[in-house]
Amino acid sequence: MAKKVLLIGGKSKTKVLALSLLKQGYRVTIINENYDDCMELAELKGVSVLHGDATKPFILDEADAASCDFSIALTSSDEYNLAASELCKKMFHVRKTVSLLSDPAKKEFFYQMGVDSVVCATQTISSIIEQQAFLDDLTTVIPIGSSQMQIVEVRIAADSPVIGKNLSQVSLQREATIGCIMRDDGAVIPHGDTQICEGDTLVVILNNAHKAAIVHALTGR
Repeated sequence: MAKKVLLIGGKSKTKVLALSLLKQGYRVTIINENYDDCMELAELKGVSVLHGDATKPFILDEADAASCDFSIALTSSDEYNLAASELCKKMFHVRKTVSLLSDPAKKEFFYQMGVDSVVCATQTISSIIEQQAFLDDLTTVIPIGSSQMQIVEVRIAADSPVIGKNLSQVSLQREATIGCIMRDDGAVIPHGDTQICEGDTLVVILNNAHKAAIVHALTGR
């Protein structure tokens, strides 16, 4: 059965994400408070659109949030995104919640409150979000060039075997390279002596055939 994604708020990013998800076979439901935005988004074939406030439990219930595998909060309000994500996680038991965040200083607080993935609205991350949705618990994937090559975003959790290691000490397949490290509210261009830290997000260019082995080497999962 196709996985189901709940998109909350937004218009441009939401439209791009919805189209990408539909193309990959996901079922998409959108909640938006703006009626005009709902009318525009409802023109997307195959998308269910609900006009309402996603911080209200009865609206999430009407959207059948309990059946969703992912929720992605895309509004311009950090507080709204947090409230909606918390309800999705704690009341409706959505497996993975994702939230956009305008203020990088709040990032750790969002994680402490139970949001699974927090995406700061910097130009780099926004570009990633606009091209592709969050496909599983570990990675964000963007196809590039041929279907064999992808850009994969891998978050380094506390139990990762590569924490504290320099990049030169990390053995990856020849078909993979770490192109950037997202750390705190900035980006690090990696070198051989760059140390990997807990909470880093590694942006990896890889051959899709080796994706599972590469992600395992970086996360232990």
